[in-house]
Amino acid sequence: MVSKSLLSDANRRLERARPDARISDEALARLRQPRSSLKVTIPVRMDDGSLAIFPGYRVRYDSTRGPAKGGIRFHPKVDVDETTTLAFWMTFKTAVVDLPFGGGKGGVCVDPKRLSVTELERLSRGYIAAVADAIGPDTDVPAPDVATNELVMGWMADEYAKILRKAVPAVITGKPLALGGIPGRSSATSDGAFHVIRVLGDELTGGVSEPRVAIQGFGNAGAQLAQSLADEGYWVVAVSDSSAAVHDPGGLDVTALRKHKSDTGSLADPPSGSEMDDPEELLTLEVELLVPAALEGAIHKDNAELVRAHSVVEVANGPVTGEADDILDERGVEVIPDILANAGGVTVSWFEWIQNRQGDRWTEDTVSTRLRKRMEKQTEAVRAIAGESDVPLRNAAWILALERLGEAMDATGTESLFGRSRS
Repeated sequence: MVSKSLLSDANRRLERARPDARISDEALARLRQPRSSLKVTIPVRMDDGSLAIFPGYRVRYDSTRGPAKGGIRFHPKVDVDETTTLAFWMTFKTAVVDLPFGGGKGGVCVDPKRLSVTELERLSRGYIAAVADAIGPDTDVPAPDVATNELVMGWMADEYAKILRKAVPAVITGKPLALGGIPGRSSATSDGAFHVIRVLGDELTGGVSEPRVAIQGFGNAGAQLAQSLADEGYWVVAVSDSSAAVHDPGGLDVTALRKHKSDTGSLADPPSGSEMDDPEELLTLEVELLVPAALEGAIHKDNAELVRAHSVVEVANGPVTGEADDILDERGVEVIPDILANAGGVTVSWFEWIQNRQGDRWTEDTVSTRLRKRMEKQTEAVRAIAGESDVPLRNAAWILALERLGEAMDATGTESLFGRSRS
């Protein structure tokens, strides 16, 4: 999970892009600190009658361009440093795809696997009760993240409605369809990544006619992206989850592996391909596309030299460290940053927020079409900056986000206004 070192790492990306970005010193100063950081305690009556108290957090990093936006995660390692870093990333992610949002994040330090369903519901409702004054459709809009899902979001939206004594569906996204959710949300992250890969095409694969792909992480996003790429004619030669890594240089049967994972809960004893002795070897396979879609910091200074992919597409948050970035850049490995590659999820969350505020219901076709157009347009904008400034695509994405954030911040007033004569 994210630590203080990753918070420093995130700021390192900002500093690398800064020399090529048109942004004022005042805007940079604002971006170096979160706007607000809230710590709460959540008392939960357990099923055996005992009382457990869990620490919770909600960080609103920036809301210059609109209400903060970011998920809520339940995990034993959640702390204020992790939450702040994730909120920082969300600030740049919403800016790079030009959404009218800022960045936020929340979480509870808990092992949800140790909770019953009723305990999980009490914790979810208790978290919202604790942070209710800090969130809202025009202030900070949460969503699902690690170990939270549409069921949890439904409980949270319902609790918020009870507190305000009125329905406020736009307060939370990622809800069940029956409570104002939106079709296509479950595949949004993988769909967004697929559109980015399709737009950049030969730049990522070196023009190979049947590009090979290795995907670390066969959860919701990784598995769906594997399917989309396989259907598009890519050779998915390796995939992994927490239980096993599976490899076949001739291409895996992704459909069979998805069914196996659904039936058994893991990739162990796969119906296609063979298990790798060391799952970490997946990161070192000779492929055109390497897709880390699981853990933060998966590619670091100790293994970056071993990466043999033509390009890396960050579908997880922060899977490549800053030190690894430098190594990959020196070796000519292109990295498509998480703030662009996995922005499909927050984009469809924006659609849900719009839908809720309009009192409307969007169709799956409408969501799919609007997501594709948005991701294509913003990927082309990143590509253009990379060409104009002669920088890697990662830097280009951060430059674009920095300039959009800086423009909004400067529009609220800067030092240059002082001393100006009255007209």
